Amino acid sequence: MTTSRRLVGIDLARTLALLGMFAAHLAVQEGDGPGGVSWLFQLVAGRSSALFAVLAGVSIALAAPLSAVRADPRLHRRRLLVRSALIAVIGLVIGLPSSGIAVILTYYGVLFCCALPVLRWEARSLAWLALGWGLLSPVVSLLVRQVLPEPTLMVPSLATLLVAPLQMVLELLVTGYYPVLTWATYLFAGLAVGRWVQARGGADRTVLGGLVLGGAASAALALVASALVLRSQQVRSALLDSVGLDAGSWATLDADRRTGFYGTHPEESAWWLGVWAPHSGSVVDLVHTTGTALLVLGGCLALVRLTPSLPWPILAGAGRATLTLYVAHVLVLSTPLGDTGPLARDTTTGLVLHSVLALTAGALIAASGRRGPLEAFLHEATHGTPARSSSPRS
Repeated sequence: MTTSRRLVGIDLARTLALLGMFAAHLAVQEGDGPGGVSWLFQLVAGRSSALFAVLAGVSIALAAPLSAVRADPRLHRRRLLVRSALIAVIGLVIGLPSSGIAVILTYYGVLFCCALPVLRWEARSLAWLALGWGLLSPVVSLLVRQVLPEPTLMVPSLATLLVAPLQMVLELLVTGYYPVLTWATYLFAGLAVGRWVQARGGADRTVLGGLVLGGAASAALALVASALVLRSQQVRSALLDSVGLDAGSWATLDADRRTGFYGTHPEESAWWLGVWAPHSGSVVDLVHTTGTALLVLGGCLALVRLTPSLPWPILAGAGRATLTLYVAHVLVLSTPLGDTGPLARDTTTGLVLHSVLALTAGALIAASGRRGPLEAFLHEATHGTPARSSSPRS
């Protein structure tokens, strides 16, 4: 597989992640799915943002090839640090208006810094790091959160940075919507995949099979483990006690679990570590969402490889401008259009329009041979070179 085609497969995965994030933000939660939660919301909740984080790790690895990093590690660490800082600042700015969205960018900026000490690592070491981190970080989070202040669930912004800087740091690292402590699992997994793809090539059957089959097996195993844990009445009682509900309220808690938490699960019971719930940061959550991310990425790489005649660079153009399109999405939701207009949340029309506009803008950007505006800005800030490109880039 050529480099450009491999990167188009990653762009396709990014496009799916972006559309999934739109659905998580805009889709109606109530529906005829299990627990009274809609099937669409249950499909995308927690999985789309995790896919983005894994793909971020892949992109970092591809942007800094191992040979280049080892030749000049300070250069690549400096570039990554600048990129991290700029993404964090963009997040702080768009967190100012009220959009109703838990803006992820400041978390991402901090998360990317976790790659700095391991940029020179090979795929195997990174894979072991991701596995160990995914198994141990939820336990550390559970223990640490018992002595930390309750989260305010603030959206990181320039205002919260000035008013409550310590609380914001604690939420970015441990107790917030996308806590870096547990989310580093996704970044390390993505770095491992990026190094593996570099070493073996995106067309290698071992890579494609490993991503698809390994991802599917991990995702399924996590759900099976969660289902077995929840079969126990003793476990259900412990979970209900942990959130202050009585024994007859399991249906309520089950619906809340399927809707998802806000970055962390309750710390009053260790059984939550073995329960699948979106955005819970449990062991099962990290294993499942990492698995689904690998499955989607492998599927996208395989699809682009098997259907070379399709115009994937245009169809997946949104994947080249996800930062720009995500920021536009958040800003639109902070305007009256996001409250009561055609682009408002909790409506099928809003979801369709956000998606169609993003895909159209992405196609136009890809056809022009350029990056998205914010992507171009980041590239020039970190590389100091023009952002025009004749081939798709990560």
